[in-house]
Amino acid sequence: MRNTLASFRRRYSVLLWITMLLTASVAWAADDSTMRPKEGWYPNVADVDFVAQYAVLPKRNDVVIVDSRPKARKYDPGHIPGAISISEREFDQLAPSMLPPDKSTLLIFYCGGTKCMLSHKSAFAAEKLGYTNIKVYAAGYPDWIKSGNVGAVSTDYMQKVVSGEKKAVVVDARPKARKYDKGHIPGAVSISEREFDQLAPTVLPADKATPLVFYCGGYNCALSDKSARKAIALGYTNVKTYPAGFPEWKGAGGQVAVTGQETPKAAAVKKGAEDGTIAIASFKELVDTAPDTIMIVDVRDPADYKRGSFKSAVNIPINDLENKLDTLPTDKPIVYICGSGGRSGEAYDITKMLRADLDVYFLDAELTFNADGTYKIEPHAG
Repeated sequence: MRNTLASFRRRYSVLLWITMLLTASVAWAADDSTMRPKEGWYPNVADVDFVAQYAVLPKRNDVVIVDSRPKARKYDPGHIPGAISISEREFDQLAPSMLPPDKSTLLIFYCGGTKCMLSHKSAFAAEKLGYTNIKVYAAGYPDWIKSGNVGAVSTDYMQKVVSGEKKAVVVDARPKARKYDKGHIPGAVSISEREFDQLAPTVLPADKATPLVFYCGGYNCALSDKSARKAIALGYTNVKTYPAGFPEWKGAGGQVAVTGQETPKAAAVKKGAEDGTIAIASFKELVDTAPDTIMIVDVRDPADYKRGSFKSAVNIPINDLENKLDTLPTDKPIVYICGSGGRSGEAYDITKMLRADLDVYFLDAELTFNADGTYKIEPHAG
């Protein structure tokens, strides 16, 4: 009986060992497409855990992480925090000035995943320049996000958010009285990292899919990253950080808002098909949701203006416009309107000829105002 039991234990151990081996082999095979170097790959491949120890805030000075994807289309709306943008197409032009002079510095290249060769091409190009410590994060940005990490946006992208071209709730994670009140990105709300648990439930939007962008005091500040992770823990699904933060925003010439002196965001005007026109849909959106961000000038006669116009519109009859051009603002778009686009188009031509510095458009459409204060805009027939 004892021998039978011992024999059974040996056979069970062998079967367990074989099962474990097969399981490990299957797991390795499942991940083989990610980790095994493919033809044309740079030989030194890194995984997400390796990259994560370097993509941290405060930013490390012993590594340069390089995003090899196109800047405007890929890097700006989402990249690994701390990474710089040197697209593979512009590598020869940008690398000499953007890569560190110390050729032994660790360089980590990445792009759009295992099917993307841009990072590998850039890595080989860096090797030709004499760099000796190069890794490629072959799984790239998709794997970074899939692994639960936070993506980052650029200053150029933030400018689109502030202008209204891109939609996001921007959150300043710095102390309110000492930092936010004295200067912040226009439109940003204040939720200091220390008060996040207290303020977030009432300040952040109820819709957990709303894009959120957190920022603080630059690459040496970790407050935005901490707050972003807290937001993710609350169930928000579209969370990013702006690691360059307020210092780079201000240094790049971005508008700065001060508490108590808020100015409206610049309008995001979408142009129409004809030169100088504003798209009808864009005009409607601005009139209905952000009328203070543009100046509407009704160039009809005073009698027509009194019978109906937009509440925010000012009346400057076309015959008086030339003498009043100096009264028009330079800090917001100007949209001329009339009944059908004839006089408003003439106002546009006069302004472009005499005041080329103004940002002007005209509405080329059939515009009518109803007695109840509503309006109707229709494109020209035919």
